[in-house]
Amino acid sequence: MNLQFLVDPLQKFFYFIHTGVHTVIPNNNISFGLAIIIFTIIIRLVLMPLSIKQIKSTSKMSAIQPEMKKVQEKYKGDPQKAQQEVMKLYKENGVNPMGGCLPMLVQMPILFALFYVFQNLNFQGASFLWLHDLTKADPYYILPILSTVTTYFSSKVMQPAGDSAQSKQTSTMNTGMAIFMGFMSIKFAGALVLYWVINNVLQVAQTLVINKIEFAKKEI
Repeated sequence: MNLQFLVDPLQKFFYFIHTGVHTVIPNNNISFGLAIIIFTIIIRLVLMPLSIKQIKSTSKMSAIQPEMKKVQEKYKGDPQKAQQEVMKLYKENGVNPMGGCLPMLVQMPILFALFYVFQNLNFQGASFLWLHDLTKADPYYILPILSTVTTYFSSKVMQPAGDSAQSKQTSTMNTGMAIFMGFMSIKFAGALVLYWVINNVLQVAQTLVINKIEFAKKEI
């Protein structure tokens, strides 16, 4: 997949942000790190409409989990009938089973481009906090640990509630993905992992807030 059409403008946008930060704080060991944080927040805000759609879809799926379980138990000897009843349940509650996946699929090219951007930016040997060089991996493994934890929780809060086999399978996949990202973060540039960790934290906060708002609407 050729993502250069996304990579170039994202790189230019990052350097634009860094120039603004560096004007106020003319120290690369601070300005580059702050630019990463600001850049991540802006990207998260731009993608928020897609994220909200995904979160709402997951929330609807969670709401009908008890009914789905009843249907599956009632027709456990007839998988075809069970599938028909589940699809009927989806239709009655306005749930699109692909609703949570489609927004993510749309975001994937942007996410891949961002990975390339942060892995190849010229940070001019800048450090940030405990990172001696933003272009190199974290020598203390702090970021890989944070990457593992935040990846797990960012997926966990998006997971439909319930104790169905599908929910358990999703939970297992989330754990596997978190471990995989943590392992890969050992090798990735510190700047890239810093972006990923901040993005995960923002996603967790965003999901919790939106879920709280949706729950409040149902209570009215």
